[in-house]
Amino acid sequence: MDKLNNMQVFCRIIELGTFAAVAREMDLSPMMISKYIAQLEESLGVALLNRTTRKISLTEAGEVYYNRSKQLLDDFSELDESTSQLGRNVKGILKVSASIDFGGLYMVSAIEAYQQLYPDVKIMMTLHNSHVNLSEGSLDLAILVTDTLDLGVVARKVAETRLCAYASPAYIKQYGEPHTIEDLKHHHCLYNTDTPHKDYWIFKVNNQEVKLKTTWRFASNNGRALCQAAALGMGITQAPEYSVTSYLANGELVEILSDYRIPSLAIYATYLQRRFMPAKLTTFVEFLIGYFAETGIGFGFQQNNANT
Repeated sequence: MDKLNNMQVFCRIIELGTFAAVAREMDLSPMMISKYIAQLEESLGVALLNRTTRKISLTEAGEVYYNRSKQLLDDFSELDESTSQLGRNVKGILKVSASIDFGGLYMVSAIEAYQQLYPDVKIMMTLHNSHVNLSEGSLDLAILVTDTLDLGVVARKVAETRLCAYASPAYIKQYGEPHTIEDLKHHHCLYNTDTPHKDYWIFKVNNQEVKLKTTWRFASNNGRALCQAAALGMGITQAPEYSVTSYLANGELVEILSDYRIPSLAIYATYLQRRFMPAKLTTFVEFLIGYFAETGIGFGFQQNNANT
């Protein structure tokens, strides 16, 4: 059992990059993590890691040991999952990642509905807008709102949304309405700093995608803050439609530049391909597809799948 534990610690060090990160994840001290690795190297009689003040790298023996250990740990995990499912109960912990706005606005209600059907599945959801690397092994599933996907992941479309430009009626009354994207150069723009396109806005001109960079007046990594700023008349924002449904409904925001709107963005449930797919994962993905198709919740939907 000690060997298995030490093997797990070793693999997480490689995947997370530092002893400190593994210590935080496992709620242990860095000294204890070092002890586990020392025990493992002593039992094997070889050095697995090259340690410097700046980084950790694998020795030749460490690379061989990591590849085999990772496969064995995956096999153990799949064995546990397949055996537990013989009791017909879908259970376990499902680790999910989603963007801050979409996750905060829509995923909680979806999870509540799912757990009504599968009460023995515990779901741990992390909200952030940074790039998700599923191969690190800390997540089972990532919900992505994107027009690009990493190679090697399975992607199931659960919904889609339009990316549009919005302004408040008060802003338009004071500054006028832009009718072309070139007009944006003379307007106050509100930028989301945590999108893949950074401070560029994306539009369609003559059926071609065009990136436009204009001077911003207010920026944030939170889409809800930007929508609120736009509703207060601080400027124009470009945002997924699902972020602004309530503002559109009560007339605080209106869509502008609709002729330059790009095709819809897909909302994907993404996960790594595995020989054995845990029931907690497959049931959750299938549930999300049906849930968002039924509820709609203010954005478009087309039920089809994509694998990359």
